[in-house]
Amino acid sequence: MAKKNTNEMSFLDHLEELRGHLIKATLSILAFASIAFICKKIVFDIILLGPSKMSFITYNGLCNLSKTLGIDESLCITEMPFEIQSRTLAGQFSAHIWVSITFGFIIAFPFVIYQFWKFVSPGLHSNERKTSRGFIFSASSLFFLGVLFGYYIICPLSINFLGSYSVSQEIHNDFDLDSYISLVRASTLASGLIFELPIIIYFLTKIGLVTPEFLRKNRKVALVIVLIISAVITPPDIASQIIVAIPVIILYEVSIFISKKVLKNQAKKALETS
Repeated sequence: MAKKNTNEMSFLDHLEELRGHLIKATLSILAFASIAFICKKIVFDIILLGPSKMSFITYNGLCNLSKTLGIDESLCITEMPFEIQSRTLAGQFSAHIWVSITFGFIIAFPFVIYQFWKFVSPGLHSNERKTSRGFIFSASSLFFLGVLFGYYIICPLSINFLGSYSVSQEIHNDFDLDSYISLVRASTLASGLIFELPIIIYFLTKIGLVTPEFLRKNRKVALVIVLIISAVITPPDIASQIIVAIPVIILYEVSIFISKKVLKNQAKKALETS
């Protein structure tokens, strides 16, 4: 049977179409999760537990950066005074499952975005589909960039601070595996989603909810929010907060440019059709 035109589809038809895309996206996540499940030595020993080791590349890089900038050596990591343990019978197996699913989602993200785009694109005009052709590449690139930033910057800073923080010499830090995984997962996924800010602003501008003037007017408010977020997810020192805040501020400025570009294109099309 021929596929119905978008304008002829009922609400239930749209739900059925969405269901098909969700199933495909879920199957892609499960496929990559299965690969991650099999490769547990690489996933856990090298990737997941990497930031908990002194040999992690970020620690040397941050220490050299602080010395180059002439600031104190607060970014230099001297030890990891904690151990990671599993205190429940099914703790390691459960962690294995959920870490694999998380890896599956990260790796399958471009295909997930592609399925979302396949569902939305039939409702767009042909010229809108052409101008949005790079959506999947842009969204995926920003997401992966954010995940890498969270993994190589936010995770090491947070793990080092929380792992070395002590209220008494009588207390030794032994962290649950689930707690450690939650920190790594939250840092990487949250950072990946934050880096989608330009894409979000693009669509909000397209539907008229955001304008460049609004973004410029609230730039100071946005800067305060960024600094607060940086203070929450990083150790309480200025250098760490600046390192996290700079990329987000750059993304905000890029979002202003994108919003301006969208409105300019819309005005140009309006003139052409008038």
